Amino acid sequence: MELLFLALLCLHILKTEAVVGHWCYRTQKCEQPQCKDPPQWHQVSDWCKGNRQSPVNIVTRNVVYDKNLKALTFEGYDVKDSAKWTLENNGHTVKVALSASPKVGGGGLKRKYKAVEFHLHWGVPGEPQTVPGSEHSIDGQKYPMELHVVHIREDASDVTEAKKTTDGLAVLAFFIEAGKENKNYATLLSELEKIKYRGKSTQVNALPLSSLLPAEEELGRFYRYEGSLTSPDCYQGVTWTVFEKPVELNVTQLSLFSALHFEGPNSTAMTENFRPVQPLNDREVLWSGSAMALPEAKLLLLLALSCALSSVSH
Repeated sequence: MELLFLALLCLHILKTEAVVGHWCYRTQKCEQPQCKDPPQWHQVSDWCKGNRQSPVNIVTRNVVYDKNLKALTFEGYDVKDSAKWTLENNGHTVKVALSASPKVGGGGLKRKYKAVEFHLHWGVPGEPQTVPGSEHSIDGQKYPMELHVVHIREDASDVTEAKKTTDGLAVLAFFIEAGKENKNYATLLSELEKIKYRGKSTQVNALPLSSLLPAEEELGRFYRYEGSLTSPDCYQGVTWTVFEKPVELNVTQLSLFSALHFEGPNSTAMTENFRPVQPLNDREVLWSGSAMALPEAKLLLLLALSCALSSVSH
């Protein structure tokens, strides 16, 4: 009997420790009061209290124009993965692992990085404008959702190895706004009902990654800064590229994410799965400024107008 009691006690302790060590979002605290929400994430990983954390609020009047931020080069983004994608509810978000490893380089990156997965963050899908859920914000304004395409350095075999370096990861972030229907997302969104609960996954036909993003010619304007992963372990070796041009989904498409739950049946709906913005501290946010009217062109236009008006007045 004593041995049985000790066994049950150990099991209880292990179970309690598992719950205590479990990180979560604010919306999960009512159901799981012992889980660690964003202000407590540093109890799960020391990195989460570092001085280069993400996401951040990008204040456009403070960004620094960097002429070296040319357009990024995308390799394999327009190729369909030969294997099917696994769409997974991992208890925090919807995630798709990539096996074909499309690559990104240029654009001021110090090296090439290969894509390993993408996932999303959102607020309340049924109320995308009222409770937006992008992680980054522009001048305090948030979008309904945010898509993250996670890359590791080309010479790393996996995320764990990449994290052993100071510049192991690069994440491309795309805002998602409520607009017109996006048929490129139809396949993925139609499968969300099959992954309602934590641990559920389903196979979907792969798509060219570029089909989920704005057109490449619209990706010249972006912000760049050095930060971290936006969930534990909050690894601080992430080069962030936050694009100005958002992806569009219509309200009905956004609402399909309402089917998802953080845990099993009757658990909390998966809403507001984003980390609040973190202090920028002494970091700079760089801006590509690409695709804007060149100052010289504006000046020439003004001079031409001035000459034209001058000749008319004489």
